[in-house]
Amino acid sequence: MQTYRATTTILNDRDAVDVIAEAHYTHQAEWVVVPVELLPAEFFRLGSGVAGGIVQKFVTYQMGLVVLGDVSAHEAASTSFRDWVREANRGRHLRFVPDEHALDCWHGGDLAAGA
Repeated sequence: MQTYRATTTILNDRDAVDVIAEAHYTHQAEWVVVPVELLPAEFFRLGSGVAGGIVQKFVTYQMGLVVLGDVSAHEAASTSFRDWVREANRGRHLRFVPDEHALDCWHGGDLAAGA
C-alpha cells in the first residue's frame, strides 16, 4: 500500500486537490497521511463545512485520507465529531489514527479494507 505524507497545510478543498495530485502523480500513492497539525481548527468543527469539503475531494479523486494524531479533545468536545470519527474508521476512504504505531499497524496490515 503506497502512502504519501503531506507536508503542507490543507486549509480547504483547493489545497486538498493539490495534495491529492502530488500524492497520485508524483508518488503513485493510494492514501495520503495528514498530521493533525496540517489541518485548520475549523476541520474539527463539523458545522464549518471545512472537513466535508476536504474529505469530499479525497473521495471524489478516489484517494484515501488518514488523519494522523490525537483528536480526543475534539471528540470530547463534540458528540457529532466523535460519531463521525467512529463511522469514518469503519469506512473505506477516511481513517483517524492516534499515532505512528497505529498507522504502522494499519499500513502493515490492511489499511484499505477497513481494518
